[in-house]
Amino acid sequence: MSGKLSVWFVLTPNVLLLDYAGPAEAMRMAAEMGGTFDVHTCAPVPRLATSLGVELASLAALPETLPPRSLVIVAGNANEVEDYQHPEALAVAAWLRSAPQPDTLVASICSGALLLAAAGMLDGRRCTTHHSLIDALRAAAPTARVEEDRLFVEDGQILTSAGITTGIDLALYLIERHGGAELAARVARRQVVYQRRGGNDPQLSPWLAHRNHLHPAVHRAQDAIAENPSRSWTLAELAERAHVSPRHLTRLFAEHAGVGVTTYHQGLRIARARELLADGRRSVECVAELAGFASARHFRRVWRRYEDVLPSAWRFARSSLPTAAGECRSE
Repeated sequence: MSGKLSVWFVLTPNVLLLDYAGPAEAMRMAAEMGGTFDVHTCAPVPRLATSLGVELASLAALPETLPPRSLVIVAGNANEVEDYQHPEALAVAAWLRSAPQPDTLVASICSGALLLAAAGMLDGRRCTTHHSLIDALRAAAPTARVEEDRLFVEDGQILTSAGITTGIDLALYLIERHGGAELAARVARRQVVYQRRGGNDPQLSPWLAHRNHLHPAVHRAQDAIAENPSRSWTLAELAERAHVSPRHLTRLFAEHAGVGVTTYHQGLRIARARELLADGRRSVECVAELAGFASARHFRRVWRRYEDVLPSAWRFARSSLPTAAGECRSE
């Protein structure tokens, strides 16, 4: 997406510090690495206590209205039963009813879903929260479809997460959505959260899968492939990037990444092909070429290892753009 995304972390007194700090650091790192994120922290009061007893100060006031392309993330609290009866929490619920614009994304972490419910934002929607608060959320939003055992749930402009460390999973998902998979992978690696968990199923983004290890040589080879998956990398070239011998890289890859070098490379080529197919403006033959496959036939053969339908059918189900048959523009 073009243009900056304004990210607003919303806190209330006795905020659970990890609910805020983990996702906020992920967003800060994404911006530092060149992502188009403008990160703010706001609250109904200029300073407040956290779950660890330390105070946060110099907090911005809740903006009367949010700018276009905004993301609001409401962090959870340590003792929501008491905390959300206080005037500050009630002020946030009231603010949520008026401040978001039609294009505003609103997300909650852990018990923050209860504030979204108090604002009426979860009515008729799918949502989730921390496993200990499922019943409380159902009582607060009786028309919502509260889902258990989910890390996070997306329904339209509203995203809710189970909280604690899943706030980082949600942040990485949003970074991937607005800044690209490669940026999310770099942030995950910097946070030493190599395996980003998905919200609605256990499947990982191909750009982040097989990265839940700490071996620097394997990461160097994976970084090289991820930077240019369409290139016909030889094992010798990747071994040179990794500063090990080809035989040693093969062994390290299998041991630490859990897959072979070729399988990993093909997975990223298929991920690139999915992105190109979803665009809808190129033929399957062109997609195969740009993703690095030797031919459309080779592409289709590898594709069927990952998908149950042909590339053309997969694209038809996801793209509303007309296909420019035969057109192949390099990028």
